Amino acid sequence: MSKEVVKKVKSSDIELKDKLVAIQRVTKVTKGGRHFSFAAIVVVGDEKGVVGYGLGKANEVTDAITKGIDDAKKNLVKVSVLKGTVPHPENGKFGGSRVFLKPAAHGTGVIAGGAMRAVLESVGITDVLAKSKGSSNPHNVVKATIDALAKMRDPLAISRQRGISLDRVFNG
Repeated sequence: MSKEVVKKVKSSDIELKDKLVAIQRVTKVTKGGRHFSFAAIVVVGDEKGVVGYGLGKANEVTDAITKGIDDAKKNLVKVSVLKGTVPHPENGKFGGSRVFLKPAAHGTGVIAGGAMRAVLESVGITDVLAKSKGSSNPHNVVKATIDALAKMRDPLAISRQRGISLDRVFNG
């Protein structure tokens, strides 16, 4: 299988909306006692095919979220969205998480849970059937969902890659 080329996007061109996926209180045990801090995973997107994720860690929740948003703006990916759904079924994986995305008819809605829902809504997908298998760790589920979305190809890209007309892609 060939390596997929992920299209990076600059955050200065677009207006991004952020969604907090998960926040955790983490503890570092030292000689002087326990030291608490927070880790936040955030997803940003313009709801028109651009999405990114970021992790922020700080002593305060608001600072962790702000750092997560800044990190997410550095990791933006362009995704193929076709009529509010994904162009074709696709699997994604990261670590122990496995996700499956399947196109859905208009009006179905986003059938996905938790971390997957945040990513799919941020990218602008309105109708999709999704299944998360394996690990439910929000960090890995977000990365696996973005992996599946990055693998998506629209019919125009397929016709260019194969060197055939767009009509032949559908009629074979």
